[in-house]
Amino acid sequence: MPRPADRSWWLEEALRHPEFAEPETPPLRADTSADVVICGGGYTGMWTAWFLKEREPDLDVVLLEADICGGGPSGRNGGFCNGVFDELDVLIDRFGAEGRRTSEMASRSIDEIGDWCTSHAVDAWYAKAGNLGLSTNPFTDEKVAWTVARAERLGIGEVYRPLDPDQLRSRFDSPIARSGFELTRAAMVQPARLARGLRRLIIERGVRVFERTPVTRFDVRGAIAETPSGTVRAGRAVLGLNAWFNAWRALRRSIFVRASYIAVSAPAPHLLERINWTGGEGVYDMLGSLHYLRTTPDGRIAFGGAGDRVTRRQIGPAYRYHERSIAALAADFRRWFPTFDAVPLEVAWGGPIDMSGLTLPFFGTLAGGRTHVGLGYTGNGVGPCHLGGKILSGLALDVEDEATTLPIVGGRPTRFPPEPLLTFGARVVSRAIVRRDARHEAGRRPDPLTDALAHVPRRLGYNLGP
Repeated sequence: MPRPADRSWWLEEALRHPEFAEPETPPLRADTSADVVICGGGYTGMWTAWFLKEREPDLDVVLLEADICGGGPSGRNGGFCNGVFDELDVLIDRFGAEGRRTSEMASRSIDEIGDWCTSHAVDAWYAKAGNLGLSTNPFTDEKVAWTVARAERLGIGEVYRPLDPDQLRSRFDSPIARSGFELTRAAMVQPARLARGLRRLIIERGVRVFERTPVTRFDVRGAIAETPSGTVRAGRAVLGLNAWFNAWRALRRSIFVRASYIAVSAPAPHLLERINWTGGEGVYDMLGSLHYLRTTPDGRIAFGGAGDRVTRRQIGPAYRYHERSIAALAADFRRWFPTFDAVPLEVAWGGPIDMSGLTLPFFGTLAGGRTHVGLGYTGNGVGPCHLGGKILSGLALDVEDEATTLPIVGGRPTRFPPEPLLTFGARVVSRAIVRRDARHEAGRRPDPLTDALAHVPRRLGYNLGP
């Protein structure tokens, strides 16, 4: 079994370099005031801080983070920097032309993040390498074909380029790969380097960052954040708490939380060459329980799997490392890469994901008009959080522009059932999806009950599940 990472392999790697580890920031030790207080030191909070200072350089911004910036999902994810192309049909069905505008703005963030890294000398391993979506069994062959046909119907055929088996093997020659497509509008990053580089630059721009400062009480109407050693009183507030929003009564039915895990192999660049995987592409399959994987510059494979095995309302240790889930992930890695049998999986970790009903992020303002929130990224936050920073900085400054007028701003998100039905139902459905995928991978159809349970979310109107 791979060892548990301290936080993630990405953070361990990034923090070895002074440009990502420094400057150190102390916890908050006294009461203070600010124009804007931001709770959460992930991509959402830090991009909001960046764009606030872009809009008004003299603005006094305080950012509070319970751990270290990038210690949560922003430093734990797979590093897939994508738009919201997979949700374009949902966006158009609900919002028409404004839905398409939302997708176009989200796709701009892919390039803008790369330009930002170049302009500010942040070596986040940004690569406009695209993604490969692939089928691993006869049942998901149809899903690959459906995805490509859907893209043509929606007018984004150039974004999903079909690959026949020979074309796919020329770029990713795993025995499980059958057919697929290239998602051309996508990039890859080292997620912790991006987060920590963003942290350094907002500090240089004058944002007062206090790490290891948990917020123990927050007054939504007053924009007042209380911590163990000081209180911040602000004119406006922005909350970027990801899965931890599940503790907020007003928002807990807007998301549900599940785990996702990643294991990283030892370096084996010669074996990557043997299977033709040298272009830096991210790879994902079409299973309901999802595998996502990528390489590193020194020839490792980071192999991830959506955490359908852990769905608990309370975010506890199982979200950081869950032996049964990691063992299942390791077994899948060996099946995908039999030529890597002698290559150990060195380290693994997990983290929570804030799942939304439409698999789209949403943004809004809480009661009182002074506190603004962004959440529901559903495991796809690297690119959309950049757009989220534009939206939330505009909301905090009462700006009406192309970002703050998007239809994912200010609407009522799709709500999940109340507890305990949500946690119980999510667990039953998630396990059914895993069983269904296992049957498909074995070349068999699932039993009718398993198939019916796996499709429950779709039948209830959610954009979730197979």
